Amino acid sequence: MNRFDIIDELNANKTLDMQKWQKLISEHTDEDYMYSSQLARKIAKEKFSNKLYLRGIVEFTNICRNDCLYCGIRRSNSSVARYRLDKSDILECCKLGYELGYRTFVFQGGEDAYFTDDILCDIIKNVKNKFPDCAITMSVGERSYESYKKMYDAGADRYLLRHETADCAHYSKLHPENMQLKNRMQCLENLKEIGYQTGCGMMIGSPYQTSAELACDMQFISEFKPHMIGMGPFIPHKDTPFKDKKSGSVSLTLFLLSLCRIMLPNVLLPATTALGTVDEEGQKKGVLSGCNVVMPNLSPLSVRKKYMLYDNKVGSDLDALQSLDRLKRQVEEIGYEIICDRGDYK
Repeated sequence: MNRFDIIDELNANKTLDMQKWQKLISEHTDEDYMYSSQLARKIAKEKFSNKLYLRGIVEFTNICRNDCLYCGIRRSNSSVARYRLDKSDILECCKLGYELGYRTFVFQGGEDAYFTDDILCDIIKNVKNKFPDCAITMSVGERSYESYKKMYDAGADRYLLRHETADCAHYSKLHPENMQLKNRMQCLENLKEIGYQTGCGMMIGSPYQTSAELACDMQFISEFKPHMIGMGPFIPHKDTPFKDKKSGSVSLTLFLLSLCRIMLPNVLLPATTALGTVDEEGQKKGVLSGCNVVMPNLSPLSVRKKYMLYDNKVGSDLDALQSLDRLKRQVEEIGYEIICDRGDYK
């Protein structure tokens, strides 16, 4: 069976066995990518036309209890200027975003103990009261079932928690000993059970990653069936143990994005900032590979360069209006448009 046949099988059955996943990933060529991207783009256009959903990211804290080896805001990085946005700052970001046409806000931050359930639920309720036609996506890491339930009941709609890798041995190479893959996976199960539109995802080309581990990731995604997938290339940060590791492959990232669209036709699939950082045309290429979501930054310019998960993050010197205008121009060049819509999973 050649690789085109395997891609066709994925399109027909929405799943593959591990051997076929590994063959696709380890042996893929430019021709395989072209074949899969054309199919993924066709599927995305059938589902969403040429429309892209807009998400506004608010990076509200760069304080984190964790010490993940790849992350620029890891606990032991003493070079980071730490900050927290308060409720009024966050509401101001949302007000600006709403005026610009955003109908989803993504609250993203480190695992900061200051932000208790009560504080986060109060923020969620305030945003929902002021902007009742908007969706809220939370991305604040591993918390208890009860914590997730409280935020959901307060009005949060979606939750993004990248699994990073579905292989236990690989997970242990990226995280300190106190972090366990089984807990990450249980969190994802809890989120789905509660009723969130749930997102997982991984870094492509993270240190020590093999094609077998990526095959494991793709099989996990096919079984878990997330509503969202956050996937981008690994990018090193100068103040982490992985500072000398090379960035992940854009072409492999695009190939896997296309396979995700083929496998899960309705999934919410962002063309990530990391793609645009490694390749200035990366987000456009992501859209042409089947992505249907773009996520500009609504955080105040004063904190943009303090929230550096990786080096040279694109758009860190652009305000909210400039970031959106830049992205609109890019997608218009390839025949797409950004729409003012919550963009829920259907």
